[in-house]
Amino acid sequence: MAVPESKTELIEAINKNYASLVKKLSAVPAEKAFQPLMEGHAKGTTMSAAQLVSYLIGWGELVLSWHAQEAHGHSIVFPEVGFKWNELGKLAQKFYQDYQNITDYKVLLQRLEKNKNDLIELIEGFTNDDLYGSGWCEKYTRGRMIQLNTSSPYRNARGRIATFLKTIGN
Repeated sequence: MAVPESKTELIEAINKNYASLVKKLSAVPAEKAFQPLMEGHAKGTTMSAAQLVSYLIGWGELVLSWHAQEAHGHSIVFPEVGFKWNELGKLAQKFYQDYQNITDYKVLLQRLEKNKNDLIELIEGFTNDDLYGSGWCEKYTRGRMIQLNTSSPYRNARGRIATFLKTIGN
């Protein structure tokens, strides 16, 4: 799918990539979901399917947080307080830790779905011009920043999970 250039295309991309991802995530056996059998987000690390879901939730929550900061008149710290754009591997580790207490894979998947729905609701509150009419984070529009942290990671995660499923024989 091409890079979304409108509100409708953004919502379609998120929903399409999410639906494809969920089919793969649902095929992960519960007994394998928390085993670190995949290449991690930082060089030389491994992660579990559950950690990958935590990563996706983390980015989604971060997008929502940016908008909450903005709505309250605060300056947005990109990507996150205490992290720089060249430290995304460390940020991934933080996301893994943020959700490590959710030990039921189905509950984690429900949290991901809620997050996706919250993001769609956020997007629906914007016009095309709000999303794509001007820069928002450095050179990127608001819509592009949302896409880079939702539909693109969903697509990437789907590929990772597909490889994982082949590795474990599913």
